Amino acid sequence: MPEKKVVKGAGAPKSQAVSDAAGRTGHGAMNRAAGRSESNAANGTAGMAEPDDISMYKKQSQLVQAWGRLRKNRVAIAGMVILLVLMFCAVFAEQLAPYGYDDQDVMRRFTFPCREFPFGTDNLGRCIYSRILYGSRISLLIGFVATGMGAAAGTVLGAVAGYYGKGTDNMIMRFCDILQAIPSLLLAIAIAAALGSGLFNMMLAISIGAIPRYARTVRASILTVKEQEFIEAAHAIGAGDIRIIMKHIFPNCLAPIIVQVTLGVAGSIINAASLSFIGLGVQAPAAEWGSMLSAGRQYVRDYWFVVMFPGLAIMTTILSLNLFGDGLRDALDPKLK
Repeated sequence: MPEKKVVKGAGAPKSQAVSDAAGRTGHGAMNRAAGRSESNAANGTAGMAEPDDISMYKKQSQLVQAWGRLRKNRVAIAGMVILLVLMFCAVFAEQLAPYGYDDQDVMRRFTFPCREFPFGTDNLGRCIYSRILYGSRISLLIGFVATGMGAAAGTVLGAVAGYYGKGTDNMIMRFCDILQAIPSLLLAIAIAAALGSGLFNMMLAISIGAIPRYARTVRASILTVKEQEFIEAAHAIGAGDIRIIMKHIFPNCLAPIIVQVTLGVAGSIINAASLSFIGLGVQAPAAEWGSMLSAGRQYVRDYWFVVMFPGLAIMTTILSLNLFGDGLRDALDPKLK
């Protein structure tokens, strides 16, 4: 009997120790489970933020990749640098030009290029170098504003035609066919002659001739995007047409529009110079490269510098825009992404 009591008494503490260990194990398991729940909740919260972070990273990486491709194109970078220099000269023409654009000195007419007059003087004794600097303001202004007006109108027409299709598409495209059937310069001459000479009338005439090019570009881009699944999803959640076009379709068509605008500025500057050359553009005494060529053409045999430097200014500007536009097109090409 005593031995049994000893064994029984020893067993009680043992079972109590087991139960205590089990309790500790249970509490530990509960704590670990709670820890895992908190961790999963934290991970879930982080996971919910991951798509936005990933999308932002992708957008940033696409821009970085496009800039990296553009930076490798040395010819495009050279064109961009030349264009930036021309824009700098246009903004600070008053500080850079030694004379005003209409300062006349008939005693120094047809002075050959020298230290005082780097590009010589014209038939009225005006500094050609100063007039080219001031003329860059008008030429670049016409190029960017006229192209922007044409691109805005063409983008709206192309977006409506490509998104709605059917009769709307047919009507808008036939209107663009009529405009495109007439050479852009001839159409600009007709509109400028009807409205009269002047800066705004010239920009309006040039912009109307550029509308079909942008309308067709935007329409072609929208036709490739509007049938994709994310557009159907936007329709399914009840998004309106304007919201779908502006928020979902237009951002995916932006790259070809940017390239087309960059290349279109060059064409607008040439058309502006052509209209000024025949007297339908900017009128004297304002300094514009086309009008400077027109005024100096009768003296070209004896004083070559009167027309050479304005011509070089036009050529340099067009060349820089074309080089930069070609490089930008290659950088934004989706096949290279």
